[in-house]
Amino acid sequence: MAEIQNFTMNFGPQHPAAHGVLRLVLEMEGEVIKTADPHIGLLHRATEKLAETKPYNQSIGYMDRLDYVSMMCNEHGYVMAIEKLLGIDVPVRAQYIRVMFDEITRILNHLMWLGTHGLDVGAMTMFLYCFREREDLMDCYEVVSGTRMHATYYRPGGVYRDIPASMPRYQPSKIHNEKDVARMNRAREGTVLDFILDFTERFPVRVDEYETLLTDNRIWKQRTVNIGVVSPERALQLGFTGPMLRGSGVEWDLRKKQPYEVYADLDFDIPVGVTGDCYDRYLVRMEEMRQSNHIVRQCAKWLAANPGPVMIDDHKYAPPKRTEMKEGMESMIHHFKLFTEGYCVPEGEVYAAVEHPKGEFGVYLVSDGANKPYRLKVRAPGFAHLSAMHEMVQGHMLADVVSVIGTQDIVFGEIDR
Repeated sequence: MAEIQNFTMNFGPQHPAAHGVLRLVLEMEGEVIKTADPHIGLLHRATEKLAETKPYNQSIGYMDRLDYVSMMCNEHGYVMAIEKLLGIDVPVRAQYIRVMFDEITRILNHLMWLGTHGLDVGAMTMFLYCFREREDLMDCYEVVSGTRMHATYYRPGGVYRDIPASMPRYQPSKIHNEKDVARMNRAREGTVLDFILDFTERFPVRVDEYETLLTDNRIWKQRTVNIGVVSPERALQLGFTGPMLRGSGVEWDLRKKQPYEVYADLDFDIPVGVTGDCYDRYLVRMEEMRQSNHIVRQCAKWLAANPGPVMIDDHKYAPPKRTEMKEGMESMIHHFKLFTEGYCVPEGEVYAAVEHPKGEFGVYLVSDGANKPYRLKVRAPGFAHLSAMHEMVQGHMLADVVSVIGTQDIVFGEIDR
């Protein structure tokens, strides 16, 4: 028998299954992986340093760009940290809107994860199915914030504006005739909340479709069962959070264990895995989509029945209405000062965390009493998960690296920062 020579191989950074600019240096023994060394920093944009040079309210948009698949959840952690330092109480309606959009964001994230993970492993159809549902939710992002991705919708003290009365409609064009447009606009006849409720009715059937394609699919199971197994004890030691931790059988979810906003008043369950392999993490995320759908439905019904303010009334932190600003000099000054200088935050330090779709997204904020942070540190869930890459792929085949990267659901904006 000829001796097998160990060789080193680069996986990425320009690799379609690397989910960002990940460079993995793999030491291989034939097809089997001996070591995996992740090289990061190819997307470094100095988000935390940039935030230290700008007024607090001007860095919200930077948060969207960290994990650019879970935009509003990133904003939520940052805005909550500012509110803790300022001692602001957010109106209840704004809290329900935030929770609803957090869960819409969770569904958006998991759809992107499922589509791309499926594509990596060879299931082309999943990608097309998931993006079909993402379109509807992206329209919800667009209708409240004016943009499909980087929303900057959450603000210290509430949200940018209340949910608008109506959804935009499709117009006849060369591609779609009037009959097509009438069918496409059927769910858009009512309010935005009607559209969201209509989506929550349709979505469980779509999740059933995804499961029909994958859950008992023998190729899918061959690629995910007993791959990247992490025991519950080891998952805790490695700093796993979110579906990566729950997939290993640890029932930890900040929405239940350390409730924030109005999560304590809502009905939902925490799905947990048994084995801690890629397949269990897949099942956990599938059930999370159903639970998030249930939460969105509860919030939409509450919002339809309970009008009220969505922003605090203190013009030191919240801009005055446009009409007031155009007519009153004092409002004009408030507006100008707020968007040029921002506001000074009391001295102190604070940590605020949200249950992000990928795990615990925390913001550690230190204030020296100025109008910009003295220090900002983001606790990104993906960073801890990627650091376990070597342990999860050691002894597996090269093809299993793709399955493990997929199951970690990594996005490089938040890892490199």
